[in-house]
Formats: sequence, C-alpha cells, structure tokens
Amino acid sequence: MSSTVDTDTDTDTASGAAGWSPWTRMAFRFCVGYFGLYCLLLAMVPFALLGPLSRSLHGFIGPWGVTALLNPVTRWVGTTVFGVDAMLRQDSGAGDQTAVWVQVFCVLVVAVAATAVWTVLDRRSCYPHLLAWFTLFLRVCLGVQMVGFGFAKLIPTQMPAPTLAQLLLPYGDLSPASVLWLQVGSSYPYEMALGAVEVVAGLLLFVPRTAVLGAVTSLVSTAQILLLNMTFDIPEKLLAGHLLLISLVLLAPYLRRLVDVLVLQRRCEPLTQPVLFADDRKNRIAAWIQVALGIWIALGSGYDRWVVWQEQYGAASPKSELYGIWNVQEFALDGQPVPPLTTDEKRWQRLVFDDPEQATYQRMNGELVPAYADFRRNGQLELATIDGKAGPQPPFATLTSERPAPDRLLLRGRLHDQTVVITLERMDLNSFTLRSREFHWVQDYPYFR
Repeated sequence: MSSTVDTDTDTDTASGAAGWSPWTRMAFRFCVGYFGLYCLLLAMVPFALLGPLSRSLHGFIGPWGVTALLNPVTRWVGTTVFGVDAMLRQDSGAGDQTAVWVQVFCVLVVAVAATAVWTVLDRRSCYPHLLAWFTLFLRVCLGVQMVGFGFAKLIPTQMPAPTLAQLLLPYGDLSPASVLWLQVGSSYPYEMALGAVEVVAGLLLFVPRTAVLGAVTSLVSTAQILLLNMTFDIPEKLLAGHLLLISLVLLAPYLRRLVDVLVLQRRCEPLTQPVLFADDRKNRIAAWIQVALGIWIALGSGYDRWVVWQEQYGAASPKSELYGIWNVQEFALDGQPVPPLTTDEKRWQRLVFDDPEQATYQRMNGELVPAYADFRRNGQLELATIDGKAGPQPPFATLTSERPAPDRLLLRGRLHDQTVVITLERMDLNSFTLRSREFHWVQDYPYFR
C-alpha cells in the first residue's frame, strides 16, 4: 500500500504544479455543488450510512428521509415557476415524481449559482486535496446505492415472483413496467445474478485499489439499468441517470489511461486514487476505514432485504390459510343458482388467496378485484373494499368457510346484503406453464407458449 501512496503523492504534486484549465476548474466546481447536494438531499445516502441501524429508524425517518423535508420549498417552486402541484407523494416509491424533478431543478440552480460565485471569489488554479475528498465522497455515495440495489436483487425482493392473481392477468393488459418486473421475478437465479454484479461493483468502490474497477462495473450496470428504465417506463430514470453520471465523473481522470490499456494496448500509470493525507500511515488507516464502511453498508442492506424476504416473499413467509386459486363451481344468491355468464356482474369466476390479509376475486368478465381479507377468530371471513381511504372499511362480504376436502371449499354468508353460497375447487398451480416448466439441457424444438 505504501507504493500506492507514493505514486499518488507524486501525481498529486505534479497536477498541483501544472494547474487545471479554466474549463476543468469550472466543471469541478459544478460537480462538487451539484452531485454533493444531490447525494445528500435526494439519494438517501445519509440514511443508508446507518447500516443495520437504518431498519429500526425507518419508521421514524420515513421512506423519503431528507427529501421529504424539502416539500415546502418544492411545492413553492413548482407552483411559482412551473405552475404545477409538486407535492411529494410519500406513499409512492416512484423516483420520477413531479416533486423530485422540481427538486433536481432546484439543486441544478443552486449548483450553477454556487459555481459562478466560487469562480469569481476563488482564483486557485487547482484543487488536488478537495479532489481527493470529493472522489471519496462520490465513491461512497455510488457504492451505497449499488450495494443497496444489488442486495434487493441478490436476495430477490425487488422483483418478486408473480403473485397468484398476476398469473391470471392477460399479457396484453400488463404495463411495460409490469412486464419487466414479472420477467425478472420469474427467474430468481437471473435476478440474483443481476444483483451480484451490482453488489460486487459497489463493494469494489469502497476499496481504494479496486475503486476504478468498481466505477467501470458500475458504469456498465447503471447503463443497463437506465436503458431498462427508459424502455420499460420504470419511474427511476432520474436516479439511474445520476448514478451513471457519477460513474463517469469518477472515471473521468482515468479515461486516457483506460483507453491506453484497453484500446491502444499501451502501458499506463497505475489507476490509483488521489491520496487524502500526506502521511502514509494516515492513508493506510483511511483505506481500512473505507473497507470497514463497505462491510457495514453491506451488512445493513443484506439484513434489511433478508427481513423483507422472510416476512413477504420467501418460502417461510406468511401465507393465507386458504392459499391458492379457487375456481367457482357453483354460485347461488338468495337461494337461486347464478349461471356462469360472462355478462353477469354479481357472480364470481375465481377467488384467490395469497397474502394473509388480502384476497382477490375475479368477475365473470375477467376483471380482478383486490380486497382486504380478515379471518376472524370465530371462523368468519370478512372481505372489505380496498379504496385507498384511511381506516378500515365496512365489509361487503361476511362468510363462513368449510373444507369438505383439501381442495374443495364451501363459503356461506352474506354478499352485498344478499345470502350467498359458493362452492369452489382449488386449482392446481402447476397447470400454469410458467410454474411447471423446468430447465432442459436438450431441446429439439424451442418451447414458446
């Protein structure tokens, strides 16, 4: 490590003696202002630095953290400058909200103004020491995001497997975003491989000797993420684009050397990071602190995703006591059988139980309607409408269930103020090719269905 420090010191001294061009100085000042504000205010980096502690503080800080504190400024700018309501929707995970675009605009304006003031007041020809610390700052910010997003795929919770209700959806009714999510979630090994690349890229950024390799890997990974977000209309284009730009900023000082090695097959100087201190011992300690920080971030992200996996998506996660897709065999209202006509608005075609507190019933026209499912201690099942309103809604169905056989279900009770008796039979989930089709080394013909 000492040889790395010596090389960096010589390079730093040389750069300081030569000075930077005016355009380089202005670009550096702008990057410090813009990416510094963006990472601190909009990228959830401070929250992620809490590592394993972040999950316990999630309820207190909220899903948007510091970003939510900018809401008053964002709404004022949105109304005054753009004539739009730029309130941050904190119940949404979309990163391309109107509020976020307005916040990015505010950060851009502040960064441009700060660059202008800095250029007028500061006449220094270069900033080697600030460059070293700013490079470290960007490495940490990019590494935090890559590790976080990577673990969300490595422990496959970002794109979960299709739910039972989603298996009933016609392909043509899916949005492009749903197509991408379900495609990735249909193959956990594929999703985990994508996540592993992102995790490795992020961890490499925390090690000074491998930081350039981490930036290159992050560049390729974020370019692929941005492409998918753009082509499938995923509402995370802003974040993916900024992570791509940060990767480019980190690689900018090394572009000539990378071209020499990878394209022109020439020798080049070592791809080392600028040193933080003049003392070798301090730099070694700083390097170990960076490695420890990377491990801390990985532990936090891994723990958070593991808890989500155990509670929501894993094999041991809670499932409804009536788990499965139930086909309606007989349906009677007020003692009168209702024939299975596609035009009937009251009869059900299927009833789906997946999560412990939700159910989905399918109307005869194929429409899927989600509902709250409350399994009462007295054996009753109450279904209530999901309408987005706060507080519990009155149930539209109060039913008792009987299981004459493991795959047969009898529901009796009231449905919309009418007595109802429903006989159902559980569907074999392996009848869906997506669930039953296995891996084959040998295929004489492609299997497209």
